Amino acid sequence: MGLRDKASKIDFASLMAPATVVSGMEAKPPKTAPGAMMAHANDARSELLRENEELRVRAARTSELEAELAEAVDDLRGWDGAKPARLLDAAQIGRSRYANRHESSFLGEDFERLKREIMEAGGNVQPIKVRPTKSGEGVAYEIVFGHRRHEACRQLGLPVLAVVDNLDDRTLFVEMDRENRERADLSPWEQGVMYLKALDQGLFASNRQLATALGIDPSNLGKSLALAKLPDAVVAAFATPLDIQLRWAPLLNKAMEEDEAGLMKRATEMEAHRGPRGPKAVLAYLVEPAPGGAVAATVEPQTFMVNGKKAATLRFDAVGRASLHVHLPLSAAQQAALAQMAESFVRSI
Repeated sequence: MGLRDKASKIDFASLMAPATVVSGMEAKPPKTAPGAMMAHANDARSELLRENEELRVRAARTSELEAELAEAVDDLRGWDGAKPARLLDAAQIGRSRYANRHESSFLGEDFERLKREIMEAGGNVQPIKVRPTKSGEGVAYEIVFGHRRHEACRQLGLPVLAVVDNLDDRTLFVEMDRENRERADLSPWEQGVMYLKALDQGLFASNRQLATALGIDPSNLGKSLALAKLPDAVVAAFATPLDIQLRWAPLLNKAMEEDEAGLMKRATEMEAHRGPRGPKAVLAYLVEPAPGGAVAATVEPQTFMVNGKKAATLRFDAVGRASLHVHLPLSAAQQAALAQMAESFVRSI
């Protein structure tokens, strides 16, 4: 078949593009076969350009979505292993056998301040941590950490925001200790009691193993344990065990070793006659008693005025020793008179 015969069989109408409006006028279709083919080619090129533009826009949007996805994945990694907090009835939560809070932790201005903050917020913003328990008596959970927050919510009648986690005893103990040390609000005596419980119940085989697991200094661990092992009478000599400082452990231990009977006697006397003495005064009496074994009376500093000016101040320390400071310059005769008075008083003691 010749080219002329093949051309006669082509349906050129199918190749013609729809009529378009140019300058308000309807465009006329091409009259020749080459023109129709050119028009079709132009339309195809326009369609390809349009699709290419759409693909470019989609590719750009895909890059944006990939960046957002990567950011979301990073955020999720930050929550990897995290457990959701939930509101629990405070009455269903109890203290664990490793509880390290003394009852006096729930008294005083600091605890009242915490209660006010929780009341104003409508609950504890910072969750406590608990684990399920089968101890019965209506208690479904025991505290890992957050005893003060739990007690504040309980007193206020509010539910407790808590994270529930299944922990073994050792993990519970380590997390409890770490949280309290990071908050720096657990007293040395409370820490010592906590460490002693862990050792007595076999969580750790030795002091060194306990110190290594907790990442604490072995010497500080020893001092905390020494405070926890003090006789009840010595602890009761202080207004609260929370007053007992870590650095006092060697002094109290020495007093125990050198004169245990005397220390116990002084502790009993101090508990009965504590009065307004501060913890340092109690310590001073326990390790360095007043002459004769009597408990020194607490006398406030006395200031003596002359012609409206402070002339002298008389002070007594924790064990009753006196010091007199004269603020005015004294003549030789006045100095001699004061010395004579002091000598006469001392001889009368």
